[in-house]
Amino acid sequence: MNILGIIPARYASSRFPAKALAVIDGKTMIQRVMEQSWKAQSLSQVVVATDHEAIASHVRSFGGAVMMTSEHHQSGTDRCFEALQAVGGKVDYVINIQGDEPFIKPEQINLLASVLDGKTELATLVKKIEDPHLLTSPSTPKVVLNARSEALYFSRQTLPYLRERKPEEWLHYHTFYKHIGIYAYRADILAQITQLSPSSLERAEALEQLRWLENGYRIRCVITELDSFGIDTPDDLARLTQP
Repeated sequence: MNILGIIPARYASSRFPAKALAVIDGKTMIQRVMEQSWKAQSLSQVVVATDHEAIASHVRSFGGAVMMTSEHHQSGTDRCFEALQAVGGKVDYVINIQGDEPFIKPEQINLLASVLDGKTELATLVKKIEDPHLLTSPSTPKVVLNARSEALYFSRQTLPYLRERKPEEWLHYHTFYKHIGIYAYRADILAQITQLSPSSLERAEALEQLRWLENGYRIRCVITELDSFGIDTPDDLARLTQP
């Protein structure tokens, strides 16, 4: 199975411009993500897909592979598809590794890759929620699963609603899952979903994966015990680097 790891890294992030080049303990964020990805034995190749020469030059400086992509992409998924087209050769699956998660574990990548059997269309990771704050935070997307561990729905709201219990008791009576934003796409499915128009549920929740569900695609969810930490803002970086 030929699995291509792609790290989308755009320059003009609205909340944190040039965050791929932010330095964490002597190394940039994008270098940390790439070095962690290199450790994943499941990946045949790892490339950074960027829209800016400053990021591209930096990645080349430490031996990383780069694909230049358009600055007009609305999502990392779109950027991944352009990079896939540029790589060439036969690729069975693409794994989209978030460029703002410098501590992504290679075990997480390998776990996601373990379900890529040719039948799986799309896959992602989920983790059991144990923190009451995360359960109610709209910044933490939740996932409802079916009996086959496929996503029924993603929401910023807490789902399901436990009718007979007080909200502060919910974690004691039901298993809730949060979404961890690493995606695997079968190559032909990636080509299809990038042609879809934004959907009503996607607009309502600002969650791209709802577009895929609304159009009938199946997203397999793999439960991980390992957490993730994304850096979306300078404040996130400051909290990370504080002694």
